Amino acid sequence: MKIITFGDSITDAGRNREANVRRKEALGFGYPLLLQAELGFENPEKYLVINRGIGGHRIVDLYARVKKDVWNLQPDVLSILIGVNDVWHDLSEQPNGVDLVRFEKVYRMLLDDTLAVLPNVKIMLIEPFVAHGVTTDLNVEHFAQVKDYAKVVRKLAAEYDLPFLPLQEKFDELEQKAAPEYWTADGVHPTVMGAKMIANEWIKLFKAEIDK
Repeated sequence: MKIITFGDSITDAGRNREANVRRKEALGFGYPLLLQAELGFENPEKYLVINRGIGGHRIVDLYARVKKDVWNLQPDVLSILIGVNDVWHDLSEQPNGVDLVRFEKVYRMLLDDTLAVLPNVKIMLIEPFVAHGVTTDLNVEHFAQVKDYAKVVRKLAAEYDLPFLPLQEKFDELEQKAAPEYWTADGVHPTVMGAKMIANEWIKLFKAEIDK
């Protein structure tokens, strides 16, 4: 079973884009590596996780490369996590974020076109999240918009009848157990422990909704 994780730096997690997809370097050090480790250990040779996250990407970037990084690879499962950069990039000197209306429009196009090309693919939508951290706490009100983008992803999951993985509440709960920086480096990028939570929740949803 071929699984593609599609997203931004949270998914990318420092992966080596030149490495063979079966080498650990190609998975980075985030949740895709942990997915392959657990799924592969439990069922040798059954699962192949391919990391197609790229740091800094927004929904429009995913749409631009979906043919190369998803359709051409013909996955059985596509996992999508995107949204925080669509908000974050509006804080740059030359704002380049994606407004909420456009975000939904392009996300919908991504889903429609992918299902048209790969009618049998199983798609999982992951909720974009924002935690407390050295980056997000400097612009709390701005980053709070990520929750509106999360609502769009939840709505699309319901409309398309796709498995939805909520993460905001999980990160909020983790911050009651240890300091925010224990779970994310800056309020956006998970530490190994934060990535472990994502992987745990992902696998639970995967087993319940897809790999039954």
